This record gives sequence, structure tokens and C-alpha cells, in this order.
Amino acid sequence: MFIKTQRNDTYPGISPNLQDLTGRTVVISGASRGIGRSIAVSFTQARASGIVIAARSDLSETKEAILAAASEAKIPAPKILSLTLDVTSQESVEASAIAFSKEFPNGLDILVNSAGNLEPVVKIHESIPKEWWKSYEINVKGVYLMCRSYIPFLLSKPQGLNTICNLTSIGAHLPIPAMSSYCSGKLAVCRITEILQAEYESQGMIAFSIHPGGVVTEMSLSLPQDFHQLLVDTPQLAADSVIWLTGKRREFLKGIYVDSNWDLLELAKRGDEVVEKGLLKCRLFEG
Repeated sequence: MFIKTQRNDTYPGISPNLQDLTGRTVVISGASRGIGRSIAVSFTQARASGIVIAARSDLSETKEAILAAASEAKIPAPKILSLTLDVTSQESVEASAIAFSKEFPNGLDILVNSAGNLEPVVKIHESIPKEWWKSYEINVKGVYLMCRSYIPFLLSKPQGLNTICNLTSIGAHLPIPAMSSYCSGKLAVCRITEILQAEYESQGMIAFSIHPGGVVTEMSLSLPQDFHQLLVDTPQLAADSVIWLTGKRREFLKGIYVDSNWDLLELAKRGDEVVEKGLLKCRLFEG
């Protein structure tokens, strides 16, 4: 427990209503359902001016949720761009970036890589290679391709937030039997995030990875029944955590791993310690 206070639902200190992202633009992959859709709604509540929702599946319900959230909050609806996107395809991602640049020529503030996949939960000798590798294609290659195409827009916006948020998992740090592709892929996401920070810090980039908690989603319900008792966190906790972390430049986030279950206000109080001691990164240590 890196942070004493643990959360399972959103709380007033991270309410998107406390943020004002007027003039800010965000791209969210995996936005058609689950946590990705909740993140889009929270960005709406935080008054983001441009929200790009991207996924392989239909995005109409996410768009409706965004418009409903704006109406309920009595705030202007954001400019919405819906993109049919396969994060495993270089051509698809590059085409989405071209479409983005035409609609938002002034650049990008925040990239949220939310698209994810969980292979069938079986031991390695029982796995089907195509299904095992699919998790790497979406969870790792997808993050790489999205960053590759959208980083230029993050770096080009004057006074932009220049922030990348990669969804990872507590599984990145746990050798869970029968989840070899998912856990190792999510660990790779943490390391890619650290490398992004090292490569682009001099240009103002902030990149961090976040565990969204144990949330009931179509993907998590594919886990064996024994895991379902761990799915006690709301999607709003993950969504509001992302908005609070990205809504302003938080320098202590550079390259680190964050858990949505941590009280983020307490985490912020330890920000200087995180930086000075190089905490919350993948490291060998002597203990």
C-alpha cells in the first residue's frame, strides 16, 4: 500500500467539476464502452473543448453519453470527432491522425491509451498463439502506434498539456498464472511509458501509466469466476482519476505508475518524494 487511503469509488477531491479544460483537446482510444467511455464523459464534465473518441466498434453510445453529460451539467458540448480505429494497424492509426489534424489543426493536449485486451486465461502450454499474441498487439503495439502518430501533435501545441496517459494494470507487477500475455504486456506498457518520458522530457512531455482498478467490464467479466470478487471499483473512479491527473501539468507524474485506488490527493503530497527517490518505476533494487 504505497498510499494509506484506498478508494473504490470517485470522491470529491478528484471531481471533474473542479477542472476547467476549456480550450483543451483529448484523444481517447478504446472509447466505445467501459472505462474508455467513462473517461470521455468525465472529460466532458471537466469542460474539455475537443474530445476525440476512437475504437473498432460503434461509438454512437459514447457520443450520446458525452452530449447527455454536457446537457445535464448545463455546459457547452465539446467538439466530438468519432474515429473508427484499429490500434494494431499502422495504416488505421496513421489515417486517424490525419483526420485528427484536419479537425484540430492547433494540436493535442492529452492522449489516453485505453484500448485493451485479455487473452483466454489458460496456462502457456494450453494457449492458442494467435489469441496470446492478440493481447500484445492491442496492449503493447497499440500504445506504440498511437504514441508514434500522436506525439507530434502533443509537442506542437503552444502552452499545451503535453500529456500521455497509458492504461496499464496491477497485473503488470504480479506474475499471475494463466495470464502470461496480459501481465507481461502491461509491464511492457509501464516501461514504454518510462522511455517516452526519457525521450521527450526535454520537450515538455509528461507520460505516466495508471491502473484503473478492478472494474466490471466486458473484458474483466471474461476472467474466471474467482476473480470477480475483486471487481469492486467503479468506472467513475478510473475516469475521474485520469481527469484529475491530466487536467493540469503534474510534474511528479513523469514516467511513473499510478494506481486509481490510491487517494490521489495523498499521492500529490508525496510528489517531491516520488521525484527525489525515483519511486513508482520499474527498477532492480537491493533489499
